[in-house]
Amino acid sequence: MEQLRYPNGRFLFEGMSPVQMEKWISEVEKLPGELRAAIEGLNDVQLDTYYRTGGWTVRQIVHHLADASMNMFSRFKLALTESNPTIKPFNEEKWVNTADSLSTAPDSSLLIIDGVHTRTSLLLRSLERADFEKEFYHPEKGSQMKLSFLLAYMAWHGRHHVAHVMSLRERMEW
Repeated sequence: MEQLRYPNGRFLFEGMSPVQMEKWISEVEKLPGELRAAIEGLNDVQLDTYYRTGGWTVRQIVHHLADASMNMFSRFKLALTESNPTIKPFNEEKWVNTADSLSTAPDSSLLIIDGVHTRTSLLLRSLERADFEKEFYHPEKGSQMKLSFLLAYMAWHGRHHVAHVMSLRERMEW
């Protein structure tokens, strides 16, 4: 079950080197294409297949990635333009169970992901190393978070969900 839930392993942050920073920014840039490739050719039945028991459907994963990307972009912008802002968490489980996430074709969310990741990548590449030390407060976690942590998480999060789709395709031989 752990392998199905975390096909690339759990998120772990141990700081950010310049090499890691570049790798993570590149991963953020590449996510839209990797996600498109992961869902290419899937029909509605396949899109509505759960990647694991208790998990989400492929369709929900795509819409979740759009939701999460918008929220992460907003968090970067807030931390860069305000002094230690408190971010607004979103209830991922409730968001993936709204009508748009349950029934809308993935194309609309792929367009959002394309745009948000283009903007995020441009923003990230404009930053100085010191900018990644800026923080925001996450009330749900009850802690401060640095932008270096958010960058690492955003890169992992994309890999994590693309791996869900790819491991399902492999198991189902799609």
